[in-house]
Amino acid sequence: MEKAKISGYQLFVLIFLFEMGSALLVPLAGEAKQGAWLVILIATIGGILLFFVYYALFRYYPDQILTEFVRSILGNFFGRIVAFLYILYFMYLAARVLRDFGETLLTFAYPHVPLFFANAAFILVVIYTVRKGVEVLARTGELFFVLENLLYITFFILIIVSGMIHMNNLKPVLEISVVEMGKMAFSKTIFFPFGELIVFLMIFPYLNEPQRLKKIGVAGLAASGIFLSFTMALNIAVLGVDLTLRSQYPLLTLIQSIEVAGFLERLDVYFLLKLMIGGFIKITVFTYVAVMGTANVFNVKQSSRLAYPVGIVILLVSIVIASSYSEHIHEGLEAVPIYIHLPFQVIIPLLLLIIAFFKNRRKTNKHQQHTAELEGGVDNK
Repeated sequence: MEKAKISGYQLFVLIFLFEMGSALLVPLAGEAKQGAWLVILIATIGGILLFFVYYALFRYYPDQILTEFVRSILGNFFGRIVAFLYILYFMYLAARVLRDFGETLLTFAYPHVPLFFANAAFILVVIYTVRKGVEVLARTGELFFVLENLLYITFFILIIVSGMIHMNNLKPVLEISVVEMGKMAFSKTIFFPFGELIVFLMIFPYLNEPQRLKKIGVAGLAASGIFLSFTMALNIAVLGVDLTLRSQYPLLTLIQSIEVAGFLERLDVYFLLKLMIGGFIKITVFTYVAVMGTANVFNVKQSSRLAYPVGIVILLVSIVIASSYSEHIHEGLEAVPIYIHLPFQVIIPLLLLIIAFFKNRRKTNKHQQHTAELEGGVDNK
């Protein structure tokens, strides 16, 4: 582990920006139509429940990162295998997010630039930050958090002034039953983006106030969930359901439709700035934990040396991960949640928690028995 500490506020900011990340690019829970914002709120509750599983694991091993405590729970051999699988998982997600933002940049701003060069430029900045450590990442997050909130407040004011909001677009809210909404929330939306919080099991031990982790985690998830729900409701209220679902990037379409006083328009820079902030934080977090996990599993003392090799692997995977952007999106919506997210975000953590519970209870019973024997021996003397 790196010798570093971050504050509670910095962790909250990282969680918030991480969760927002690539979730702003796509119409989350779009199949729920007018009820999409409600599905996101339900998924947020599910994400908080998942966080309690991760928090319970952290409580058992507060000084160990994920790749360490899986070996404490499963033993060195099986623990190393699971830890290595998690490293691959984090690298795969970093590659997916890098592909998301690379494709978006090409579509939106640089149509003639090859995808490889766009992704390479992005990953170089990420590698530089990873080499500087988690404290630099946390301080960078603080600056971006202020900037993103200022952008969003300005953006919301412009939408109100332009008179684009039509509340009738949100009706009927319950066209889909609450049961169906729950199925949508717990089959897809809970995994992306809320279940991805498992990556922070590699960062929680750096918190300088571990007793506040529960409040910070719940606050970060709740704030990001409400923000995403509000953004989706805003997309539908302005664009309508059909245009929101047809649009490749609903938020970009929304920003492009802003027109105030006949001259203030084409505010695409808002989208570009939000894109860069969200993409940078999310990819950097995934890359950082992949580097730290690799160093931990393979006993590399200077983890910063691994930043370039891991970054290059992520870059190459982001290119070969799919032959086209439509294939990439299809995999992300259909295959990844069930075959990748579900095992790594839900099944394995629950199994680890169950084993950790019985292991620690056995240790507690042995300790109590030993204490009782010592006290009995003292009394006999």
